[in-house]
Amino acid sequence: MNILVLGSGGREHALAWKLRQSKLCSRLLVAPGNAGTSQYGENVSLSITDFEAIRSLCVTEFIEMVIVGPEEPLVKGIYDFFKNHDDLKLITVIGPSAGAAQLEGSKAFSKKFMQRHNIPTAAYAEFDETTYESGKKYISNHSLPVVLKADGLAAGKGVIICETHHEALDAFEQMIIKKQFGEASSKVVIEEFLQGIELSVFVLTDGQQYKVIGHAKDYKRIGEGDTGLNTGGMGCVSPVPFAHEAFMQKVEERIIKPTVQGLSDEKLEYHGFIFIGLMNKDGEPHVIEYNCRLGDPETEVIMPRLKNDLLELLVAVKINQLNNLEIEFDERSVATIVAVSGGYPGEYKKGIEMKGLPDMQPEDKDVLVFHAGTKNIDDLVVTNGGRVLAVTAFGHDIKSAVEKSRKALEDIDFEGIYYRKDIGFEF
Repeated sequence: MNILVLGSGGREHALAWKLRQSKLCSRLLVAPGNAGTSQYGENVSLSITDFEAIRSLCVTEFIEMVIVGPEEPLVKGIYDFFKNHDDLKLITVIGPSAGAAQLEGSKAFSKKFMQRHNIPTAAYAEFDETTYESGKKYISNHSLPVVLKADGLAAGKGVIICETHHEALDAFEQMIIKKQFGEASSKVVIEEFLQGIELSVFVLTDGQQYKVIGHAKDYKRIGEGDTGLNTGGMGCVSPVPFAHEAFMQKVEERIIKPTVQGLSDEKLEYHGFIFIGLMNKDGEPHVIEYNCRLGDPETEVIMPRLKNDLLELLVAVKINQLNNLEIEFDERSVATIVAVSGGYPGEYKKGIEMKGLPDMQPEDKDVLVFHAGTKNIDDLVVTNGGRVLAVTAFGHDIKSAVEKSRKALEDIDFEGIYYRKDIGFEF
């Protein structure tokens, strides 16, 4: 098959690495890709939201499957775009329709969806400019901490946990009145703070059948000990030690099954990955959020643990044969540590030369270096983003996997490099 992967981060490098192992993959294109994806496929310079450019590429290069990495093209309707064009409708798009992608594209939609299908989540209310004064009263009477979420996509920055009412009222004003996140915060969801430990569960579905393909714990804060500003993710571990069989059975029965059934009942077309962000509150799972694609850096730990042929799984989605496949996992632990540019998540430099990077890595290697914010300039690899690399390693437990990843990072260098040395610290 000729495959197109859309995106340019560590997630897309991990997908390219995994897809290249499949005997079904004859040609792989990544748009726009990075210096790492170019080791496994052909990078194509185009915008992931330029649907006409993507259409032209798919037609001229005889693409048979498109795998969408980031959320924006999905929320903007790339699935529907392909379905509604005669020259594209036979191409398989791995991702949901625009209607189903509202699970990520609208916090208010996802909360109402969970209410309709009795899926456990935090109590909430939603407000916009017309109900601004009511929202202020609601906040003033709310228990603390309180969580404010921009309804729409806000590049991972639209969730604020407030410790005081004053802080919450200020954040509410910034979002609604001062348009902090533009149209994304024209509506704000205010919800109960759930105390517990977070984890993410990843499901592959055709809208009827499903398979759990992994779970992971991400570390969002820039500083060690989970301090400082939120980021796109500073590291990740899998499997999560407390996600034992009994807990995962609860997740499946109370969350995954009603989610997939709800999509089917509401005739929301979904052929792809569901990222379910969970809170383990006293042993009980609650949904924090849905994402309509794989996570980053979670993909960098769940793809190495997944022993199945990924492309075979995706073809099974296409032909509604997921139930005929069994998911197999590597029994070892996997950890990834993200190396970022100096100054991230604030301002940072780009175009800095990188040293000590390994060549293309075999699939059985214990340490894997996935590129995120990188690009090639002549014969050099330079930085091209805030999160630059995700260094993934296997170990007999999380501690040993983290140690191996950290040791590999010592051989890699670029000006301003920073990474957390305490990923997986609580395990």
